[in-house]
Amino acid sequence: MARFFYKFRKFFGALLVFSIVTITLFYTALKPEKSLPIYNPSDVNPELVDSTIQYVSKYHTIADFSFVNQNGKTITQKDYEGKVYVADFFFTTCGSICPKMTTNLVEVQKAILHNPKVMLLSHTVFPETDSVPVLKAYALKNGVVDSKWNLVTGDKKEIYTMARKSYLAVKLGRPEELYDMVHTENFVLVDQKKRVRGFYDGTKKEDIERLIADINYLCE
Repeated sequence: MARFFYKFRKFFGALLVFSIVTITLFYTALKPEKSLPIYNPSDVNPELVDSTIQYVSKYHTIADFSFVNQNGKTITQKDYEGKVYVADFFFTTCGSICPKMTTNLVEVQKAILHNPKVMLLSHTVFPETDSVPVLKAYALKNGVVDSKWNLVTGDKKEIYTMARKSYLAVKLGRPEELYDMVHTENFVLVDQKKRVRGFYDGTKKEDIERLIADINYLCE
């Protein structure tokens, strides 16, 4: 028997290599590749989208913006150009979901701290009370790293417009009050081409883990 295997050793060696290559190719072909959808207004809960764009089904991107951050610096689309970033909406005195969301976004900050391709962007929905000094105090309290994470305030109409026409992430508030907003628990993932690539529940650990994995995928 040993002589038989020795005699045909080259054949069996070639058969082994062929088997390994074939199994690898089958595994690669059958294994689904990871992909992320590109979200447009028509794909999202209409409650979160301005009525004027609910019909849009393709080519949606984040509009240009200009707000002021926790250091009094004007932040625009240029600061996020070519970046993957996570956007959300909050207010500093929120006592319900905001603390949990902020804690979880701090965890995201830790995960992307040394990745120059990724940033964070948080918009207050109460700009009338969340002034620059208030945002700075909130940033210091929560360990915000200025180079990675901007907390921004500005004109309420502009924030409202970004929330509902770009990020597709904020509900209407009281109908009788113009530009009233009710923020949601959503973290919004935006890619390097300013496209919305995912929504994540900012209060849930499993969604935060998924968000970090999807950030890494977009950075590949």
